[in-house]
Amino acid sequence: MDAQTEKIEKLRSILDNFERAHARGESDFFDHEKEEKKANVRRRALLLLDQRARSVSELTTRLKALEFEEEIISEVIEDLLRAKLLDDELFASEWVRQRAARRGKSSRALDRELQEKGVDRQTRVAALEQLDPDDERETARAVAVKKARSETKIPQERSDYDKALRRVLGALARRGFPAGLSMEFAREALDERIEHLKS
Repeated sequence: MDAQTEKIEKLRSILDNFERAHARGESDFFDHEKEEKKANVRRRALLLLDQRARSVSELTTRLKALEFEEEIISEVIEDLLRAKLLDDELFASEWVRQRAARRGKSSRALDRELQEKGVDRQTRVAALEQLDPDDERETARAVAVKKARSETKIPQERSDYDKALRRVLGALARRGFPAGLSMEFAREALDERIEHLKS
């Protein structure tokens, strides 16, 4: 069981105990109606966090879309922050590490993804610092080589070569690599593939 799952299980246990006490009438000093609303929002928040880690902004947006009261959402978000179940710095760092390794995403693409998830600039910059520029170049090269391998015919015309090159460039562009670097690796990978097909 990883640390995030363990924290969620611990919080669930605390919430279950509270709800049982609430049902028995042992928590009279609480606003029962408000606590019931919070319990509903907490349950939904934990379900969303069970699916995957989320930024504060992303979780808040999802809960608002479910039409829970904003005041209750804010209180639940604060509870989750105190319990360390929400942490934008940790979220951003893990997002960058995993997406760079598994999806071959560039720092530019990852920065854009984190921005879309409502992560502030300072946190994004700190998370992206873990990426080594040399590793990013190698990732771009690997993406180009992999895409070039899908070419099965030697281009007979310049237009055929250009179409194949655009396909390799497209794979790099979707991962956010800069145009100059993409062109360099796309040409190199495609030319190597053509030489291999000739042999």
